[in-house]
Amino acid sequence: MSELNIRRLDSQQADFAEQMDKLLAWEAVSDTKVNQIVDEILTRVKADGDAAVVEYTNRFDRLQAVGMAELEMSQARLQQALDNLPKEQRQALETAAERVRSYHERQKGESWQYTEADGTMLGQKVTPMDRVGLYVPGGKASYPSSVLMNAMPAKVAGVGEIIMVVPTPDGEVNELVLAAAALAGVDRVFCIGGAQAVAALAYGTATVPKVDKIVGPGNIFVATAKRAVFGVVGIDMIAGPSEILVVCDGKTDPDWIAMDLFSQAEHDEDAQSILVSPDADFIDAVEASINKLLPTMEREGIISVSLRDRAALVKVQNMDEAMVVTNRIAPEHLELSVEEPEALLPQVRHAGAIFMGRYTAEALGDYCAGPNHVLPTSGTARFSSPLGVYDFQKRSSLIMFSADGASEMGKVASVLARGESLTAHARSAEYRIKED
Repeated sequence: MSELNIRRLDSQQADFAEQMDKLLAWEAVSDTKVNQIVDEILTRVKADGDAAVVEYTNRFDRLQAVGMAELEMSQARLQQALDNLPKEQRQALETAAERVRSYHERQKGESWQYTEADGTMLGQKVTPMDRVGLYVPGGKASYPSSVLMNAMPAKVAGVGEIIMVVPTPDGEVNELVLAAAALAGVDRVFCIGGAQAVAALAYGTATVPKVDKIVGPGNIFVATAKRAVFGVVGIDMIAGPSEILVVCDGKTDPDWIAMDLFSQAEHDEDAQSILVSPDADFIDAVEASINKLLPTMEREGIISVSLRDRAALVKVQNMDEAMVVTNRIAPEHLELSVEEPEALLPQVRHAGAIFMGRYTAEALGDYCAGPNHVLPTSGTARFSSPLGVYDFQKRSSLIMFSADGASEMGKVASVLARGESLTAHARSAEYRIKED
């Protein structure tokens, strides 16, 4: 097999900025046909409920269900999946679950309030959502880690009920996914997927309860449906392809770096893997490692396309410039594979998750480090954060004026309201002003 030709960039090139723009360009938009199909499914499910969900599930997943009762998994079935796991798998799943739970416990927002000198009380009430929906890819795809990462923060937040949907094409059930659902405390599981599952969660049917928010990854039809129902329900994000940016000082084993780049490239052909380093010889060494190790990979074909089309090896002048490039990219996963990662940390402004030091492989974050692996992609780390407990909690402002406080602030409100020509506002406040 011929050597893989990976894009090389140098910060000293005159067109470096332009080349970076081309490298990072990604439009996660659905085509017209996908939108039309999704709109039709949403409309049908909204109108016909369970009947439409069963019809679409039978058609797309090649099943023969007569009604929704056949498409719901019992709690006993979930527990059976957990109980029947091989010992090593169960221990790994339980360890990951405990670490994810422990990390997210520290994110819990608490209600607070304070009282001013005149007796006025102000504050904030934090309340968990009543019910959330979790979409999990099904069939041959196995993402038990995704179940943990989405369900655990909701559970920690105190969400009343978690509804999971997972397709079972050709009746293929993934035991690991069901086991993770049992471990994470998922309340109900329906074997449905695609846009019809999103519609059922968003609008509710006789069987599937309407949720307040839908989280979890899916294909283009799922992403398009989530975008379409946003506003009726909340959603976590519209995620683009997975991505990793490795910043290295040239002293990490090049085989390690090559495999870290592979770890994202193997997700799919659109995934993006980028290395940034001031050491030209090291970049050459990593490229040699890539070509040496690639034939040993089970997903060699997917990795090859991803690296050829979307990867880059970027030469910079120094580590300060590496951080400028990092912030320009705003990566989903950032590895600081350097001697003293803490020294670089203050310069990082945009990244979904930051993996610090030579031993911290991004893959650990995907499964068992503890922090959430649901992260902003495609540069959205500039304004977005990892999924967390706060995504399943709402905040309500608390305002209780004393008579003295209402009188004094009523004067302020009156002036401002009359300045906006909102007389009812002004008079409402003025009724509470004490006469001198």
